[in-house]
Amino acid sequence: MSEQTIVARLAEFAAGVRTHGVGPELRADAARRVLDVLGNSLAALDSPPAVAVRTLVAEWGGHAGATALGLPGGLPAPNAALLGGTLAHALDFDDTHLPSVLHPSASVIPAVLAVAESRGASGAAVLDAVTIGIEITVRAGMAGYDAALRNSIFFERGLHATAICGAVGGAAAVAMLSGLDADGIAHAMGIAASMGSGLLEANRTGGTVKRVHCGWAAHAAVTAAGLARTGLTGPPTVFEGRFGLLRAFCGDRADPTALTSELGQRWLVQEVCFKPYPCNHFTHAGIDAALRLRAQGLRPEHIAELELGAPAAALRTIGFPPELKARPESGYHAAFSGPYTVAAALTGGGGLGVFHEDFTDTAARDPHRLALAARVRCIPDTRSDAIFPHQFPAVLTAHLHDGRTLTERVEVNRGAPGNPLSETELALKFRLNTAPVLDPATADHLSECAYSLAAAPNLQHLLAPLSKLTVTTPG
Repeated sequence: MSEQTIVARLAEFAAGVRTHGVGPELRADAARRVLDVLGNSLAALDSPPAVAVRTLVAEWGGHAGATALGLPGGLPAPNAALLGGTLAHALDFDDTHLPSVLHPSASVIPAVLAVAESRGASGAAVLDAVTIGIEITVRAGMAGYDAALRNSIFFERGLHATAICGAVGGAAAVAMLSGLDADGIAHAMGIAASMGSGLLEANRTGGTVKRVHCGWAAHAAVTAAGLARTGLTGPPTVFEGRFGLLRAFCGDRADPTALTSELGQRWLVQEVCFKPYPCNHFTHAGIDAALRLRAQGLRPEHIAELELGAPAAALRTIGFPPELKARPESGYHAAFSGPYTVAAALTGGGGLGVFHEDFTDTAARDPHRLALAARVRCIPDTRSDAIFPHQFPAVLTAHLHDGRTLTERVEVNRGAPGNPLSETELALKFRLNTAPVLDPATADHLSECAYSLAAAPNLQHLLAPLSKLTVTTPG
């Protein structure tokens, strides 16, 4: 492949990283992302999309080369990746890059883990591959970001950029672990570009297929790298060509230079935010503000009215229509409600502030929470508009019965690089996510295993306890 093409430059970069590594800071970041994906996945074992995929891959069977969460005995790597990616994205608790609004780890890490385990890769090699896979995924997403529009062109066209870009980034990562040279890594990405897909219509009108998108991307990544290894080739101009990925998905508004600009100098993977709360990311700054006010002594009985100011674009998701957001139909709908999530932060607050127990159907019907949610008025906030979508900010103002007014403004989301979660907080998230299936001591041991992956000879210590988990699949 020509060295002048984008895919060739990315592939040479990936091959160089496989030889020299990415350094301790980036490896530590990747280790935290591995732990986060595993925790989110274990929390999703009983989710309907996971049950559907687990049932299907169990029917497929095949050589047990990789751990398949909930299915003792394992599966072939592509099928384990399909299940793993589905689990990682099923609860919308996976990490997020802004402003592309990609969830890169959910596609890349399940693909990497499946292949790394079957090939006996070292922990350091895994972390290097994860880093490159996420980096390429995010760069592909940013190539489809329109700064003037302040939105992803993929999303404007109803396309799920996470799955499309994740297949390509995941393929590069898997190709690194599979021993392919730069040409082979480029071919793997070129092949994966024909496999990445995902429509967002389910977000509008229903259906659970969106939650399998990252699973399919991970499956595509493993398959594409395998096909490159066995001789299939991809187009050298797969990104920038007339019929390449960017023009096909984004038309003439894409920016191919985003894929290689400052490559190796500025690492976009370090800009990917962890999610502390299992709900729509637009709600997080409001939760943060409510938790700060609560820490200052604010209680529901003090409140006459609350004003939640947020970007106008975010309010379309979390603020309107007001009557439905104040009384969400279910725990799932509650996760997309600004008024409810503020009320949950002021009245409940499990985990790191709010957690899974705050988004059950029972919690969403709690009369005390609903009474407080009814006092929340959502309004556009000009200052937040100016920051969005590089952060999802909010301002919360409490008007009290005694005439006082309290205000908290959050401009950098918790979990973002400017307001990071510590390793201890991420370990707590993992322990809470895995509480239904792991005892606390095992959860803490696995956190330690993840954080020490850079020195591990393989993934055995991390994955062996998980390979024994059994989930009963209906039917």
